[in-house]
Amino acid sequence: MINIQTYSNDVIELLKKLISTESFSRQEDKAADLMESFLKGKGLPVHRKGNNVWVWSGEKNADKPTILLNSHLDTVKPSSKWTYPPFKPTSEGDTLFGLGSNDAGGPLVSLLATFLLLSETEQPYNLVYAATAEEEISGKNGIAMILDELGPVDLGIVGEPTQMQMAVAEKGLLVLDCEAKGKAGHAARNEGVNAIYQALPDIEWFKNFQFPEVSELFGPVKMTVTQVQAGSQHNVVPDSCKFVVDVRLNEKYSNQQAADIIQRKVDCKVTPRSVRLNSSYIPLEHPVVRKGLKLGRTYYGSPTTSDQALMSFTTLKMGPGDSARSHTADEYIKIGEIEEGIKIYFELLNGLIL
Repeated sequence: MINIQTYSNDVIELLKKLISTESFSRQEDKAADLMESFLKGKGLPVHRKGNNVWVWSGEKNADKPTILLNSHLDTVKPSSKWTYPPFKPTSEGDTLFGLGSNDAGGPLVSLLATFLLLSETEQPYNLVYAATAEEEISGKNGIAMILDELGPVDLGIVGEPTQMQMAVAEKGLLVLDCEAKGKAGHAARNEGVNAIYQALPDIEWFKNFQFPEVSELFGPVKMTVTQVQAGSQHNVVPDSCKFVVDVRLNEKYSNQQAADIIQRKVDCKVTPRSVRLNSSYIPLEHPVVRKGLKLGRTYYGSPTTSDQALMSFTTLKMGPGDSARSHTADEYIKIGEIEEGIKIYFELLNGLIL
């Protein structure tokens, strides 16, 4: 039986310091300093690149698989609706209020305590813990910046508030800028080619088309036209009609696959803003999922995007806290949730054979 208190008190105090430190996306340097100092205080050799901090458990063994424990340091900005001071950790009984306490401070420090506990005994895998930046904006200077430094990873545990249930899949996000071309002319005369009319069949196609592969977790791919822009004045036939499409991918398609299918089906020019934020899926037969089920954990598909989208290897999203509290006023985490999170993480990963 593990002694959760061995590290939980330490990491909860660290979480309070993190709450007290502004760490908006691209401004996580002071939070990264805190994390680096904490790890060095444990006598660990710390690596840092930008505002990303990571540490290995012992020497890396090329003959073992690698497990990454990862969560993020950055937060969104607080709304004006807060009644508690967002940068002052406020405890009321078992509840700790503060910006970033739930998303993703609770998972961040729970994974850290788990890393320290797992490091006490030899594991059948290499273990690395990474506290990273820019998750809230899917930035290029977050986890994506250090993946090459980490080398091959066989399994990633992504710490996000899931009530310690297993998010075995995550929707991908693809935003498309589309443009239908026409020819300008005077609206009073029968001249020109109206780009709005050129766009209408494609807009109708986005409304009605169904991708053939349907997910048991997410259902079909969902496409929504969300913005339309055309015309300069009332009497000029527009020569361009631009519109934006929000595409939410199930785990059956990569972003690039979906973009290629779409461009073949429509006449307008389609330009993806990015193909980085892909869907993810871990099979239910995977050892970590099977072990989670034995521990009484349930599984589901997550509609929200995380750093999973930037990882090409197998990942499982899981952590203490509740996604419904994320980005809300008076965000909080319960101390009991953190302690339970450490316990379940440890039971899930201790001695795990990949």
